[in-house]
Amino acid sequence: MQWRPCTIVAPHMPEAQIPPEIAAWFDARGWRVRRHQADMLSASQAGRHALLVADTGAGKTLAGFLPTLADFCPSRLAGAAPPEGLHTLYVSPLKALAHDVQRNLLAPVEEMRLPLRIETRSGDTPADRKRRQRGRPPHILLTTPESLSLLLSYPESFAMFAGLKRVVIDEVHAFATGKRGDLLALSLARLQAIAPAMQRAALSATVADPEGFREWLAPWGEIDSVALVEGEKGAPPEVEILLPEEERVPWGGHAGRWAIPQLYDEIRRNRTTLVFTNTRFLAEFVFQLLWDVNDDNLPIGIHHGSLSKEARRKVEGAMARGELRALVATASLDLGVDWGDIDCVVQMGAPKGSSRLLQRIGRANHRLDQPSRAILVPGNRFEFLEATAAKDAVDQGQRDGEDFRPGGLDVLAQHVMACACAAPFDETALLAEVRASLAYAWVDETVWQRVLGFVENGGYALRAYDRFKRIVRDRHGVWRLTHPEHAQRHRMNAGIIVDSEMLTVRFRNGRQLGKVEERFAASLSPGDTFFFAGMSLEVERVKDMEVTVRAAKKSATIPSYGGQRLPLTTHLAERVQAMLVDRAGWARFPDDVREWLEVQDWRSRLPGPGELLVESFPHAKKHYSVYYTFEGWNANQSLGMLITRRMEDRGLLPGGFVANDYSLAVWGLKPVADPAPLLSPDILAHEFVDWVQESHLLRRAFREVAVIAGLVERQHPGKRKTGKQVTFSTDLIYDVLRKYEPDHVLLEAAWADARARLTDVGRLASLLERSAEQLVHVELDRVSPLAVPVMTMIGREALPQGAVDEELLLEAESLAAAAMRVDAADDETD
Repeated sequence: MQWRPCTIVAPHMPEAQIPPEIAAWFDARGWRVRRHQADMLSASQAGRHALLVADTGAGKTLAGFLPTLADFCPSRLAGAAPPEGLHTLYVSPLKALAHDVQRNLLAPVEEMRLPLRIETRSGDTPADRKRRQRGRPPHILLTTPESLSLLLSYPESFAMFAGLKRVVIDEVHAFATGKRGDLLALSLARLQAIAPAMQRAALSATVADPEGFREWLAPWGEIDSVALVEGEKGAPPEVEILLPEEERVPWGGHAGRWAIPQLYDEIRRNRTTLVFTNTRFLAEFVFQLLWDVNDDNLPIGIHHGSLSKEARRKVEGAMARGELRALVATASLDLGVDWGDIDCVVQMGAPKGSSRLLQRIGRANHRLDQPSRAILVPGNRFEFLEATAAKDAVDQGQRDGEDFRPGGLDVLAQHVMACACAAPFDETALLAEVRASLAYAWVDETVWQRVLGFVENGGYALRAYDRFKRIVRDRHGVWRLTHPEHAQRHRMNAGIIVDSEMLTVRFRNGRQLGKVEERFAASLSPGDTFFFAGMSLEVERVKDMEVTVRAAKKSATIPSYGGQRLPLTTHLAERVQAMLVDRAGWARFPDDVREWLEVQDWRSRLPGPGELLVESFPHAKKHYSVYYTFEGWNANQSLGMLITRRMEDRGLLPGGFVANDYSLAVWGLKPVADPAPLLSPDILAHEFVDWVQESHLLRRAFREVAVIAGLVERQHPGKRKTGKQVTFSTDLIYDVLRKYEPDHVLLEAAWADARARLTDVGRLASLLERSAEQLVHVELDRVSPLAVPVMTMIGREALPQGAVDEELLLEAESLAAAAMRVDAADDETD
């Protein structure tokens, strides 16, 4: 999204009435109740919902729970028995965060002797405890959006939530703008209908658009019902960019392996260092590199979402006890986990956004009055510029984030089915409830009937099949399940996160290590080795969705994962482009980076904000054009597909393309004399639609929405479908719907996903619009310095990041030598 200045003014509210037990607890620690904590209590006492935006370490979570703790203080109870039943629901994006909050809440509850029971509920919670929680819930339940939605699918949910007083949504920025946010918005609307007096509170350190989040949080979009509370400012973070001590900043690569010796020295100096990577592959790769140089046998751990629950909990516990000197992690530990003794946070590779970087920096120290220290490790020269842009944004307190968009119809279909599992429903009443959430305020009667029709029988083209008949309208106009077994099937398959199919990795004795993707496991045979969970493992067999392994000592590969790439934010992209043309600012760059930009400026030109530079040059008997878009990998991939199609239509004999976040390189057997016709905006009206429909993108998007909407089930009682079986099922249904019901509600949902997430059509459209006015085409006799980073990717774009860094560097040096050479011929032609 476009960055907007974030000026937050705390609303005028009556002074908080802080119970003496809470005041005494703060005093005993030498603390004070911070203003924003008191304001959260005031908002609750005034009957308002609240959004708290405060720096990491400001005590946000405690601020969110203060009204709950106050309600259970003896001075408030005045001799009365404490309230029975569920009082407060806490929703977080991560299971680890819920467990961490439970651990941190127990201390004040026990020390103030408050009569409060606190429990967590997630996919890892034992079934018997889940049953007991529905009948006899704790006072505070800590959960995730998916587990909350499942709770609401039970008939007991009406009694369970009838007395609910508060919902606290932590790290709201992490999921409100996506499908998990859609699911939570629908759940909040249902909770508000069950408990009309329920108050909502949302917490975040990195909200760029507080007004948008207030509106999202407000029932029926009534923004004035949500108080906006600003946290006290903390010490500014200390951010530095690590540079090679003697060598130059690399031309290509993303792993930053050049920094490992310096990073290890940093780990030796600190009590604890948290090393973030952007992918699971890179986490395993960096961990192995660190282990190879770990001559002191320092305790170093690894944490990512594919490791087993036991492995993650073990590492989290070791960190909490201060037993690790370093932990390599992905976004699985981005949020909220409170380990106060982390001296330094390291970001390996590009940060991709200032808000994401702020979130990660906040894991260091976790104290408001002490600066958090962070080190950025760029993998290449463009990443150096991106790291510098992110550091500047952090220094200036500027945040970025994603825009809100209309709620997904697949998520709405899942919610309708959950409501039907809980009880028969009246469609008019449920529509009113759904439209109380901002994400679905746009749903009109026509859309609503299409969604109901899909949940009823799968839609016109599928209604003949009994397995799609899930709900039916009785003679009174009330919708109910066609058979009770549909409730069990819904609960087994509901959820928003649709990962690639995973196989369990375990030792012969049954100890589980985690999961790898099916496509990686399919390449394994007995005797093969791979790195996982920080160990070298040898495959004994692959059978029945399991990979049985034993420990090995020989070298190994690292599993690759097909997860979504972190997108470069528009905010950072614009900052990088501004830096490129700020020649006076180059003085602060390392000599080799400054020389890179100077030679580029002399040989060609540098693309400034709003400008689209295209360079064309011959190389290795082919003709290349490099488009400097700065619109992110998804948009560049989409543009590459569309340009090569147009080149083919025009007889330019395209050979292929590669893309990164910053640029796109396309090559063919004939030169492109004028790129403008290849970039005309009508490409989105014609070629784009044809390409998406013909490509795997729409099928991939349809697979996800079909699973989320419940059309295709991943699990049945006693068995689970493989990823191939799910794909086969969705492909068959996709072909039927394309032919017989092209306006099916799930095809519409798949199109929305393909446009927004998989092709980034919004950024693509703005790029094409820009090209019509500010396209600059430069024809060169050789590769330019700015083109070297993307050119080094040719032939290696399908390989995992980091796996070919050494080869890549050799290729880069050869390309760079040609690009940076300033010889007599150049002087004569200049």
